[in-house]
Amino acid sequence: MRGSITRQFTGWHMVAVMVLFFGTVIGVNLTLAWFANKSWTGLVVKNSYVAGQTYNEELQKAREQAALGYTARLTANDSILEFTFHDKEGSPILADRVEIKLGRPADDVDDHLVVLEYAGAGRYAASGLTPGLWRADVTAKLADGSEWRQYWRLSVPHPAGAAQNGAGG
Repeated sequence: MRGSITRQFTGWHMVAVMVLFFGTVIGVNLTLAWFANKSWTGLVVKNSYVAGQTYNEELQKAREQAALGYTARLTANDSILEFTFHDKEGSPILADRVEIKLGRPADDVDDHLVVLEYAGAGRYAASGLTPGLWRADVTAKLADGSEWRQYWRLSVPHPAGAAQNGAGG
């Protein structure tokens, strides 16, 4: 062999390999921990024990609400959110206030409250809803002081011809 140079694997080489290996592992773990800390916590209620204390009362309210026979529909088209509300005879219900807590299903960054305006014939509307998947918690405060609640998940389509980035937003 002409001019071959043999190199030895020394202790410094092993130190470099160990630093690179563990540095990569620690770097990846810190990056994942940072993203986990900045994303949605997954909590639906702050204290599940306290929320569980009223579970039976909430079930009773839901049964009483279902017995009323009211029909409601929530739609979203062209950034317009429309809620229709009728009694079991089909007559429009005039609520004192209709509000919707809107949020994305997977995080709480876009959570906000929208108060709908009465648009006649049992319809309530608001504008400014952005495209994407939304969780909507509707509360209608009725004239007798009671509340009617319903939960929906709705998809607001992107306007025709609008560019989509595929982020599912």
